[in-house]
Amino acid sequence: MTVRKYGQPPFSVAVLHGGPGAPGYMAPVARELAMSMGVLEPLQSKDSLDGQIEELRLQLRDNAATPAVLVGSSWGAVLALFLAARRSELVGKLVLIGCAVFDKRSSARVEATRQERLDPKARRENESIRKRLETAGPADAQRLMDAWGAILFDADVFDPITRDLEVIETQFELHRRVWQDFVCLRDNPGFLEREFSKIRVPTLVIHGEYDPHSMEGIRPLLTHCLPQVRFQILPQCGHYPWIERMAKDRFYAILREELREAIVPPDPLDCRAHDV
Repeated sequence: MTVRKYGQPPFSVAVLHGGPGAPGYMAPVARELAMSMGVLEPLQSKDSLDGQIEELRLQLRDNAATPAVLVGSSWGAVLALFLAARRSELVGKLVLIGCAVFDKRSSARVEATRQERLDPKARRENESIRKRLETAGPADAQRLMDAWGAILFDADVFDPITRDLEVIETQFELHRRVWQDFVCLRDNPGFLEREFSKIRVPTLVIHGEYDPHSMEGIRPLLTHCLPQVRFQILPQCGHYPWIERMAKDRFYAILREELREAIVPPDPLDCRAHDV
């Protein structure tokens, strides 16, 4: 179980990576925010949904000033929702960035949108990799997962300033198992509605207008379930706002303002050493 720490305590903000199985890619966001606050970057390692929820609970319990603000990207946004529903005492606010969609039809639309944005060669490679992943061994699966991510990146972004997401290691088997767990719950009629209706904390959804994850698969459920939810749509922005040339500054301005209202002020007498 690993948590990277940035800035000075108290650590009132935790940034949650997506994938599942793509640890490390929230590091740029953590570094930027750490200039004015203490930030945790939990790296998820468990290969089940319940395992990741429990892992995150322990990471926050042992390292965060709770109730903390959870800033989740993509799968990390979904994980943040589950933790807020099940362990409300640990969470004071949610910020969901490029959130995954919440129904089977919208998920299929994500894939269709990605396919439409790829050129013919990339489309063929995408289909080939998906088929080969079904029977690939661990070593081949890891290599294929990296190649697949590189292809989908082009469909997920609008005008990126870098292609380097700083992922430490893509974890295909973890991705497959955790996503399978989520799909089973997602496709169980009424389950997500019942689960997320337990959430009572303020929630902000930050979403790129060009993100292939359509708001039609996100807004209705969250609006129905969450009593305090707001939406901020960023134009000329894809799935990762912090690397988008036209949206990066606006994204950080919104995020800092949201966190400024929620974080615990630092204790000037707290000089404890901490990992970076």
